[in-house]
Amino acid sequence: MNSYDHIIVGAGINSLVCASLMAKRGDKVLLLERNDRLGGCIRTEEITVPGFAHDVLSSWHPLFVTSPAYAELQDELEKFGLEYCNTDSPTAVVLPDKQHYILKMSRDENVKRMNRLAVGDGDRYRQAMEELEKSLDLTFTLLGSELLTWSTLKVFLSTLIKRGPLYLSSYIAYSLETCRSWLGSTFESNVTSACLASWPAHTGIGPDAPTSGQMARVIAFTLELAGCPVVKGGSYKLVEAFEKLIKSHGGEIFINADVERVISEGGKARGVVTTDGQEYRANSSIICSVTPKQLYERLLEPDDVPTPVKKQTRAFRHGHADMQIHLALKAPPQWDNPELNKVAIIHLTPGLDGISRAMNEADRGLLPDTATIVVGQPASLDLSRVPEGKGLLWIQLQELPRHIKGDAAGEIAVPADGRWTEEVREAYADRIIDRIAEHIPDLKQNIIGRTVLSPADLEAININLVGGDPYGGECSLDQYFLWRPLRALKNHQTPLKNLYHIGASTHPGPGLGGGSGYLVAKNL
Repeated sequence: MNSYDHIIVGAGINSLVCASLMAKRGDKVLLLERNDRLGGCIRTEEITVPGFAHDVLSSWHPLFVTSPAYAELQDELEKFGLEYCNTDSPTAVVLPDKQHYILKMSRDENVKRMNRLAVGDGDRYRQAMEELEKSLDLTFTLLGSELLTWSTLKVFLSTLIKRGPLYLSSYIAYSLETCRSWLGSTFESNVTSACLASWPAHTGIGPDAPTSGQMARVIAFTLELAGCPVVKGGSYKLVEAFEKLIKSHGGEIFINADVERVISEGGKARGVVTTDGQEYRANSSIICSVTPKQLYERLLEPDDVPTPVKKQTRAFRHGHADMQIHLALKAPPQWDNPELNKVAIIHLTPGLDGISRAMNEADRGLLPDTATIVVGQPASLDLSRVPEGKGLLWIQLQELPRHIKGDAAGEIAVPADGRWTEEVREAYADRIIDRIAEHIPDLKQNIIGRTVLSPADLEAININLVGGDPYGGECSLDQYFLWRPLRALKNHQTPLKNLYHIGASTHPGPGLGGGSGYLVAKNL
């Protein structure tokens, strides 16, 4: 029988961070991955034309390079081949009338550009960023710490004592503000508002959701601080660096190892069994990076799951679905405005109301008429991803229904059972490419390879992407912060001793920051 200090189930960013930290301190670690490769949503493949390296799912790493995990592991990851590429223009927005705004990595430059669009907008933006900076201790405690702990409580008690109850009450209200409310009281320019309103969707919520205003501010702050970096040669180079780091400290990694069951004895998790009958024992902990339904309805025996946890697991909701479109191009994309050619991520949207409308249509099961299109240009940062003189686009749609009830534009026939078929997938991708081509005039004649991944395709790639949901579950307020993943549980603990739950479904939620893996590794 194989025995380890820690067994980790699943090998996404949180698992890789967790395994690296524990192996580095000398613990005996085993990482088990059901797929044929590590990385979870981090994978790079030539999925269109040979020679074009596409990040198939996730691509951009501002959260990781600003994380405590990266600060602690950076030197070793770089030793094993990790290198980042960046730009001073992390994001932009383009409206249908071709107005655009580019957010830079310079606060002063952003203030000047915003003031040019509407007098006072830049000054009010600076005030918002400075207000955020004054409360970073509270904000990053909420977004980067175990919440139900004495150390977190002490941060808030200290704030209460030093700054008073009115400040703390005001901070809570400020953090719950919607993006629509913040933008409406801060900016006169529609294009500036649209640039910032596009970003809360990257955290799984729309601009009318509670906390979306705070998310927009935090993201703007992060993009100014870190830009929108990509891994040189493709995101999978990060996974390879993690793999080498873990193995260099004695960790073991098995792929094609699908864990079927967690072994429990006397109320404690003791080991796991894979579908091929292999059994592995853990002396200290078992850590699962899965969805709540995977953990409590598949991996654990029914007797190990208390009734409240069973009930809340059944009620756990998944959010909007995602679609990925990958294009290989004869030449780098040339936007109407050449200044956009070097931007990392560009959003195409009618603006705040357009984003809200697309979110609402997806909520009602409709294919949005005018979706918010996320156009990523990783090859503009990293030329090694494409043959000389060529280009590629990484396109993401975050406002799609997991089960389709209709098409808001009334153009695409959808199956009666609501499934994502190849016909629906390609027809919707055509709509998206037509809109992008309005701003990149020669786009269609430059396409030499195209691969579209529907929500159904995404779930087939990764079992945790339920219905194509890339965020591990709906990120509404009642499934976030203290209540993520389930109200009956504390932090990353589970009903079984020695069993811990990490991943996008757990606090601090989705994104490539490795936060839950870092927290569990440190707490253990």
